[in-house]
Amino acid sequence: MKKDKKIGSRVAALALFAASAAAQAEWKSLEALQGRFDARVTAVAVDLDSGATLQALDADRRLTPASLSKVVLAAAALETWDADKTFATRIVGAAPAADGKLAGDLVVYSEGDATFDHQDLWLLAAQLKQAGVHVVEGGVVVNAEPFGRLGCETKDRCKALARSHTAYDAPLAAIGVDYGTWCVDVSPAAPGATARVRSCAGVEVPIPLEGAIRTSAARRSTWLWLDRITRPAGEALLMGGDIHPGAGETRLYRSMADPALGTGLLLRQVLNEIGIAVGGAVSVIDGPLPRDRQLLAQTQSRPLREQVASLLRYSNNYISDVLTLAMAAERTPEPVTSLAAAARPLSDLVLRARQEVGYPPPRDDDRPLLLSGSGLTPENRLSAQDLVAVLRRQYGNTQTFPVFYGGLVVPGQAPHARLRIGNAAWRERVALKTGTLTEPYSVFGTAGYLRKRNGGWIAFAALVNGASPRKPVPSAESLAAIRKDVETLLAKF
Repeated sequence: MKKDKKIGSRVAALALFAASAAAQAEWKSLEALQGRFDARVTAVAVDLDSGATLQALDADRRLTPASLSKVVLAAAALETWDADKTFATRIVGAAPAADGKLAGDLVVYSEGDATFDHQDLWLLAAQLKQAGVHVVEGGVVVNAEPFGRLGCETKDRCKALARSHTAYDAPLAAIGVDYGTWCVDVSPAAPGATARVRSCAGVEVPIPLEGAIRTSAARRSTWLWLDRITRPAGEALLMGGDIHPGAGETRLYRSMADPALGTGLLLRQVLNEIGIAVGGAVSVIDGPLPRDRQLLAQTQSRPLREQVASLLRYSNNYISDVLTLAMAAERTPEPVTSLAAAARPLSDLVLRARQEVGYPPPRDDDRPLLLSGSGLTPENRLSAQDLVAVLRRQYGNTQTFPVFYGGLVVPGQAPHARLRIGNAAWRERVALKTGTLTEPYSVFGTAGYLRKRNGGWIAFAALVNGASPRKPVPSAESLAAIRKDVETLLAKF
């Protein structure tokens, strides 16, 4: 009897080894990519009906996940709040307006509305006017709570404090308009004349504009540039280039160096435009609000379900990290001190997910690590197995899975053309999130769900990191390898 048990155990072990070896060999295109570029790879696919691993390649190897970090963030956000959760932005004063005048300052603060935009500025201003306010005797004071003043924690955001020519590197704040950016519209004029540059809010930009964009009929296309710089006296926008007369209006976004201050400056401009005179300056303060303040106006953010869709489908970094900070503020009355501290619950969620699906606990020196929800921190570390554990956990949560799944991209309807390349199974039976970084080394990955022909589900993740800054793996090559392996897998199911 004991002998039979030993034989049975050996047979089972051999069968498990054979299945593991077969699964290991199935990511053939990724294996070939790994060999060609000396890349680091982790990949796994798991049948959600049986829990069986269908194919794996260094599934427990932890690499930089880039925006695949947002898969964990979306799961954590839906665990923290209802899908219809909104975040308020409010204007308060010391007392209601008397004879059209508001004594003291106009104080603006937000619960962490990452979707606050220039249209919301007009809504707040209109509510103030309806409340009878025509003159603000004080200034516009922006309260930085509940996050307070946060230092920069990623290379991109730190570098952008001095100068930025893009939008994704905006610093984080509890309140920031248009994802913490200066949004401007450039309109052509008559040939030879200077183009007009205005805020997307329909008012003059409240910071200096230097340089000019020329309207040129000689050029058949538009070529222009816009940078935001920071000087001791404040921020400014530098510009140059040409715009064609028939080009129409061109909209550009450039990150603010101080989103809270920028929001206050733009609000004052909108107030003046609507006929509310503001006597004082714009400033930013920390600390809790006095409890006796009078509510004068408020707006609500887009619901959480829409924010999850934005961070998964469009990989919005600002929404991602503001949500990370808002979750930390929700959990503790203590001030949020840093993005890295706020992101600790994300790492904890990965560990819980691993435990719930039966994966072994990681070594103490090789644990999942998330220092941001956006993935802009290259120090983040996740394995394909970590990501699939979260995907499996979400699949099992029937209350939040529809919202989570609805935010993923189906390649056939992807906003980026390169994802739409592939056979019918890839275009129609895949829903995924992508992640990309170029520094300090190349990163590309995908994670999501595959739909089997019989209606069942597969969770998968595949992640490629370059071996070093000098050995990048082109993202197109990584995507092609992942797509080919996924198409081969889907052909079997």
